[in-house]
Amino acid sequence: MSEAPDPEVVELATKIFDLARQGDAAALAAYVDAGVPANLTNDSGDSLVMLAAYHGHADAVRALLERGGDANRANDRGQTPLAGAVFKGADAVIRALLDGGADPAAGTPSAVDTARMFQKTELLELFGAA
Repeated sequence: MSEAPDPEVVELATKIFDLARQGDAAALAAYVDAGVPANLTNDSGDSLVMLAAYHGHADAVRALLERGGDANRANDRGQTPLAGAVFKGADAVIRALLDGGADPAAGTPSAVDTARMFQKTELLELFGAA
């Protein structure tokens, strides 16, 4: 039988997920440096990197990747941060993720599939899939 989560822990996690959505790179870096897992995920499997990427925050993405965040970690629906950034048209985030080792072929749909879907030929060329 599992115990109910500590309300203070849930409140802190909620705050940290909000920081990722808002792109507060300095605060995220401080929390991760203090021991929060760089690959912390919410109840949908969205990592801090995914939330920062989807909301267009390249500096936050970089800060998390520099601290061990996984550029390829898919959420519960199989989506990766890179595919989310392609969907949102966030070029600076796409570059940050690629620099951090993101695989354009990972996930469902992959970043390559997403770029094809939206006819983003410049991204297909960048991914080597043109």
